[in-house]
Amino acid sequence: MTPKTVRKTAFIKSIPIMCSYLFVAMAYGMMMQEAGFAWYDSLLASLTIYTGAFQFVLITFLSSGASVLTIAVTALLMNSRQAFYSLSFVDEFKKMGRKMPYMIHTMTDETYAVNCTLTEQGEERRGIMFFVALFSRCYWMIGAVAVVCLLIVGPSAFMLPALIIVSGILLIQGKKEAA
Repeated sequence: MTPKTVRKTAFIKSIPIMCSYLFVAMAYGMMMQEAGFAWYDSLLASLTIYTGAFQFVLITFLSSGASVLTIAVTALLMNSRQAFYSLSFVDEFKKMGRKMPYMIHTMTDETYAVNCTLTEQGEERRGIMFFVALFSRCYWMIGAVAVVCLLIVGPSAFMLPALIIVSGILLIQGKKEAA
């Protein structure tokens, strides 16, 4: 497989993840905005924390003034299952060199499920795993800041512009991949 084919295969395999992440992340972004946080706070949280369930809990913690220790311990416990998922792929991840920490960090229920279904082997398999993780992470971050549309057009009409923007980004990316 060429690198372009690997990316295309990863994108196709990540579409079900995209369909769920975008909408759940939009809900997260709206909740952050409702709690008084700016869109860049949602982006920062999504860049550093990659557990949707914990991000929702984090809103309550930040709003209530929870201690850093409480937040850290809860994050560790809620993220631990995903670290265990990575044990299934530790040999593959080791072969990815410097990408290994990223692969462990981006292991979610959804990426684990996709990785378990891959039939490709060797570098192609590792490339697909990497791009599924990367695309999935991007879907979450895009959804989390789609709240910008909420701020621009208001709560009664934000969903359509947000979906159009996300669809446009994906179409542009798809055309770049095809070129």
